[in-house]
Amino acid sequence: MTELANSPRPPRRQFRNINAFTDLTTYRLPPAGIVSILHRVSGALMFLLLPFIIWMFDTSVSSEISFARFKAVFNVGVGFAPGWFFKLVALALIWAYLHHFIAGLRHLWMDVSHAAVTKEFGKSSAIGTLAISIALTVVLGAKLFGLY
Repeated sequence: MTELANSPRPPRRQFRNINAFTDLTTYRLPPAGIVSILHRVSGALMFLLLPFIIWMFDTSVSSEISFARFKAVFNVGVGFAPGWFFKLVALALIWAYLHHFIAGLRHLWMDVSHAAVTKEFGKSSAIGTLAISIALTVVLGAKLFGLY
């Protein structure tokens, strides 16, 4: 009995916080963590660009003249900003909406189904969320930039 009490134990795993100055370059975030962070980023992006969204909606539905001005902003630009810049902002909004929506559906499914709260489902659904949101953004971005 004393032999078991005195035997050396393997060292315990240490859990520590991440140091922002030394660990961020080597820390590997799991896909679910990346989706979680991007879900917050996409929500903040949509919130910050809300005046641009309201301007786009108001200008596009007010009249035929304002719609022509709306199309000119995206084709030619306005002031110092070229048209491609506004298309990039719209593309960022497209990605933010798609990612936020798909990640929200993922979170709702995890709230509804207890079988979905596993490490495997978290990883696969996070990769699926990233793939679907990026693929749809590429398709809609190609349409936005006039590739088809």
